[in-house]
Amino acid sequence: MHIPATVVTYPDGELTGTATVVHTVPLEDGRVGVVLDRTPFHPVDTAWPDQPADRGVLRTSRGDVAVVEIRTGGVHEGELLVGDDLPVRMGTDGWMFVVVHVVDGSAPAVGESVEAHVDAELRAALSAGHTACHLASLALDAALADAWTKDVPTDAAGRPAFDMLAIQTSRITEYGSTDVYRVGKSLRKKGFDPAALADLPSIEERANATLASWAGAAGAIGIHRDDQTLAGRRSWRCELPEGAVELPCGGTHLTSLADIDEMTVSLESSEVPGGIELIMTTSIRVTR
Repeated sequence: MHIPATVVTYPDGELTGTATVVHTVPLEDGRVGVVLDRTPFHPVDTAWPDQPADRGVLRTSRGDVAVVEIRTGGVHEGELLVGDDLPVRMGTDGWMFVVVHVVDGSAPAVGESVEAHVDAELRAALSAGHTACHLASLALDAALADAWTKDVPTDAAGRPAFDMLAIQTSRITEYGSTDVYRVGKSLRKKGFDPAALADLPSIEERANATLASWAGAAGAIGIHRDDQTLAGRRSWRCELPEGAVELPCGGTHLTSLADIDEMTVSLESSEVPGGIELIMTTSIRVTR
């Protein structure tokens, strides 16, 4: 069984596209997984499932078929494994990676041409949330820059990378995100002083001041890549007033800081076994 790697167009902001069905696979509850040669649909990444999948429809000659879920699939030695059954990370040698469109009801046949249509409102909300998530992480790193007593790896803006070193989970929501950090023995050994978290309102104030300075600026935002397939490396680039930043990212985003009306973060912390859990909730309002 030969299934080609899926060409993905969502990094370019695409919401529609003509495609050919190259494979179908039966799934649980009578659903069917449809693999297209190319797609504008963004799937859930099995390794770092921060951004939820797109929703939408596949328009066929017999009518619209609802796409209820988008999963990542991998083909190895002729076998397609989907979603949680995928045992390797994206890009693993010897595997071909595909986007699996989960549909309810009658699926289009292999070889059939379809029109893929993504839910534009959901995409816009998640793209805004993902952009806000990245910007908030940079703002939090800046707000905590003085909390370190040792040299540590830096973020895309050159500040100590608290976000990268402490992150446990990140979830993109519609027009926002929630990030959970852990400050324990490992982070303290790296030089982070937990006493810096004693005054969360002050940290919020500094982070929000940074975000306010970025909202509405003229800087471009985009996803850059050298490979058009699902497994290709992609990076998020943003022209901040202080200079350009870039970091790895497989999601979707706004196209300019000028689209942002306001961004804010709120912080809360709690004692957990062995340390402190910090939760950052981010919200964003866009101009259109």
